[in-house]
Amino acid sequence: MKILVLGGTVFLSKAVTAEAVRRGHDVVCGARGASGGVPEGARLVSIDRNRPGAFDQLAGERFDAVVDVAKYSVNWVRDALEAFGGTTPHWTFVSSISVYADHATDELLPPLEDDPAAEFTAERYGSVKVASENAVREVVAGRELVVRAGLITGPDDPTDRFGYWPARLSRGGRVVVPDSPELGVQHIDVRDLARWIVFAAEERVTGTYDATGPVTPFQMAIGEMAGATAAPGTQLVPVSEEVLRELGVNPWAGPRSLPLWLPAEWAGMVGRDVSAALAAGLKPRPLAETALAALEHERGLGLDRPRKAGLTSEEEQEILKAVS
Repeated sequence: MKILVLGGTVFLSKAVTAEAVRRGHDVVCGARGASGGVPEGARLVSIDRNRPGAFDQLAGERFDAVVDVAKYSVNWVRDALEAFGGTTPHWTFVSSISVYADHATDELLPPLEDDPAAEFTAERYGSVKVASENAVREVVAGRELVVRAGLITGPDDPTDRFGYWPARLSRGGRVVVPDSPELGVQHIDVRDLARWIVFAAEERVTGTYDATGPVTPFQMAIGEMAGATAAPGTQLVPVSEEVLRELGVNPWAGPRSLPLWLPAEWAGMVGRDVSAALAAGLKPRPLAETALAALEHERGLGLDRPRKAGLTSEEEQEILKAVS
């Protein structure tokens, strides 16, 4: 097949490209190239989707499948659909579980158009994704795969979220973990999601899917990661959510955070039913494998580098002192 990946230089789109090349497909990546190159075997066509006529260089080319990972712009999605939607047999749009306003009822956020002047909050991100999904269905109805991704993990993750844990566990000592017995974790290794996206294009899988892994209790997930990556003698120190809040520890991501920890009121984010995606061919690997790959990536970057997410050594010592 001839596949157009709109992206191809970062994380998921890069993994999709690598997987498609590995499976023998002819892959064209449309990206600026500012974030790096594309995997060997793919062809990079320089495209700036913020400019008019972004796809002029590909005029006249036809593709068997398109994979679009556009995050922030409905207009990007519409421009791609205008250029290729009428002739492409299979179209994948990577959306997000952030489209849900209520995880208990599956109610969606209201769709929102692009607005460069608006602050880009988590809610706006989800609403833009809803509008983008709608645009895809309007143009390629019956030919679309909408992938509502959850937490994507594994090597090359630019967010520093998941990698915090294997990196921290590998250093050993006393490790602060949230004491949240009811909390679950859902994730999907980037390589597994990429493999499924390419498989879906090959087999013409269509529909809308929550695409992440099954729910695992948080403490079990930490234990599995520790079993694969922790230094000998590592001690997990559970700290209550109340104390973490009092000490200014942030949930999920960002500075001074415990990544993947979610307060009870957000727990629906990690309780999605993924049985449909599993039945359609998504095959998650063991968490320990993802942790080991993430640790290798972390070591390549440097375990002591400044991080986008997690606790610094000083912040963790502050918490340990407060609870001792």
